[in-house]
Amino acid sequence: MASAAAVRIDHVHKSYGRAGDGRPVLEDIDLEVRPGEFVCLLGASGCGKSTLLGLVAGLDRPGSGTIEVPGGRPALMFQEHALFPWLTAGRNIELALRLRGVPRAERRAEAERLLELVRLGGAYRKRVHELSGGMRQRVALARALAQDSRVLLMDEPFAALDAITRDVLHEELTRIWAETSLSVLFVTHNVREAVRLGQRVVLLSSRPGRVVREWVVDLPQPRRIEDAAVADLSVEITTELREEIRRHGRN
Repeated sequence: MASAAAVRIDHVHKSYGRAGDGRPVLEDIDLEVRPGEFVCLLGASGCGKSTLLGLVAGLDRPGSGTIEVPGGRPALMFQEHALFPWLTAGRNIELALRLRGVPRAERRAEAERLLELVRLGGAYRKRVHELSGGMRQRVALARALAQDSRVLLMDEPFAALDAITRDVLHEELTRIWAETSLSVLFVTHNVREAVRLGQRVVLLSSRPGRVVREWVVDLPQPRRIEDAAVADLSVEITTELREEIRRHGRN
């Protein structure tokens, strides 16, 4: 009997262009994310990480192979917050609740609960322009959580933030993941970020993207970006990533 999986990707291929002569982006991807697992997907720019995340989210279809998310449609968080500037923080979250079918009378309380979860209590009435970059990403995370999915897909959500804000949000995401037992598939090109956050780090080759190697990160949480063990594993993964980039350059 197949083991339970929150996300199951089986022999997935994806190409863009005309049928028969399209350029392959992903080739024979096999990957599972277990319930409650935090998996980081790592690779050089253009290796197909975001393409794969979009396929899992249902935004596109694979050319061949199958993708299963048994618990239903996953929630998705992008690098850009994509908040509606004419709505308050709370109303942005309520919109996701409305689309989920939450009754109007219950939306305000649930939006405020989610803002508390991301440590933005009291920000319900704030407009987007009144929020810092880190606060906007917290609201975007709360809106993703409002979809009530057991799977959270994150596409480089902290890449545009400064180092200190990113460090704080790493701590917050780790805390929320521990509190909610979500399954997380997190795309990044930052090796230390992957090692700090993930229980597993999966490396994709340069285009076409294939699963080259994966590492189990057997380090206790919470972790710090500057921890010696995080640094040591990051060096090992970076060496492998550089070799993949070199191989791509020779092709």
